[in-house]
Amino acid sequence: MTALVVSNALLWIMLAALAVILLALVRQLGILHERLAPIGSLSIGSGLKVGERAPSMDVTDLEGALRQVAAARPDGKSTMLVFLSPTCPVCKTLLPLLKSSVRGPDPWLDIWLAGEGEAGAAREFVAAQGLNAFPYLLSAPLAISYQVSRLPYVAVIDASGTLRARAAIETADQLSKLLADERLAQAEARTSDGPARHQAA
Repeated sequence: MTALVVSNALLWIMLAALAVILLALVRQLGILHERLAPIGSLSIGSGLKVGERAPSMDVTDLEGALRQVAAARPDGKSTMLVFLSPTCPVCKTLLPLLKSSVRGPDPWLDIWLAGEGEAGAAREFVAAQGLNAFPYLLSAPLAISYQVSRLPYVAVIDASGTLRARAAIETADQLSKLLADERLAQAEARTSDGPARHQAA
């Protein structure tokens, strides 16, 4: 009788331990999904190519202003779309560089943030990270049209509406190089009309 009670007690203890382990694994899977899942669970296609016309779309930003993505710009400026998420750790490492770029000597470039989800969460993210200088577009169709594979993701569109670059960004150094390359391309464009160069899946 005593042996039966002891074995039952051990079984209950093992069951409780397994339940705790299972809950911990489920929690870790949820965190991993938030960090690695591409925006809107999208997949990359092969149709979007650098050097071709960028997908155009009218999107309202968080402040209610209409932003015409990939529309021809008479001011000659390029537009950098930075797809990110408030829950993406890598995205946050790029924010200091983005903020310094918007204050720096890049009159040729406008940076627009883009994502999806709840407007409330996006506004909290903007306020917490000091991103008020950037238009913030919430649009899942925009991410679909630019074939966003994972976050953060960048697309650069020139003043004519041509896609100049697209890439999933992993480090601030990678984004810095892309900015430098595009700055050089802008300088060269004043004297010659060379084709766009950068593309990454």
